[in-house]
Amino acid sequence: MDNTAMNSDAPAANERAGEPIEAFSPDSASGPKKVSRGLSRSQRLAKLAGTHALVLLAALSAFAAADSWYIVTGLGIASLLGIITAALAGITVATLVHEWFHYLGARFSGALFDIPARQGLFVYSWDFDSNSVRQFLIMSIAGSVGGFLAVVALWNAVPADSWARAALRGAAAASIIYAALIEWPVIRRIRRGGDPLTELSKIDKALLTRSFNIAGVAGIVMTLLAVS
Repeated sequence: MDNTAMNSDAPAANERAGEPIEAFSPDSASGPKKVSRGLSRSQRLAKLAGTHALVLLAALSAFAAADSWYIVTGLGIASLLGIITAALAGITVATLVHEWFHYLGARFSGALFDIPARQGLFVYSWDFDSNSVRQFLIMSIAGSVGGFLAVVALWNAVPADSWARAALRGAAAASIIYAALIEWPVIRRIRRGGDPLTELSKIDKALLTRSFNIAGVAGIVMTLLAVS
């Protein structure tokens, strides 16, 4: 998600000068960014949705092509390429679904947020000044729900009858484990009375690295178990 909290003295939540920090962004300490006046909020959202859809399609298409090449030829290089593209596709699917469920959670909770002018992974910018802890928790938990559903869908749609297809499953699971290792401790501390912005600021490089290593190992183990 994105950057600095909105200025609470401005007249309208979505028309303030600085963009807020979006939840769980490791870049939350960076400075405010100006909102583009060229596109409306709905247009910025539609543009981002289109970009994410193209990224998703490209990742799945690359995996499908490599997987088909291996099925037809049985070549080792095709199998290797299949594993690589499968890992990228699994991570892409799980991550994008996770982020869009964060957005749906924010909408469901009635929270105030803006859509950044600069496209990236994160869908929206969270207004810490205006939104409640309850709204933050709904938005946060929704992302985990979405990620879990994405993994379940992939595991049911793609059989683990090759290394590449097993890697697709394992990578998707690893992506959600990575997010959970970062987000769930924040959610737990906030439920115990912590301030959302303060708790998010505790996410540091050491935590990100440790979570990445644990999730990577878990993904590899799941891949090995799936084909055994």
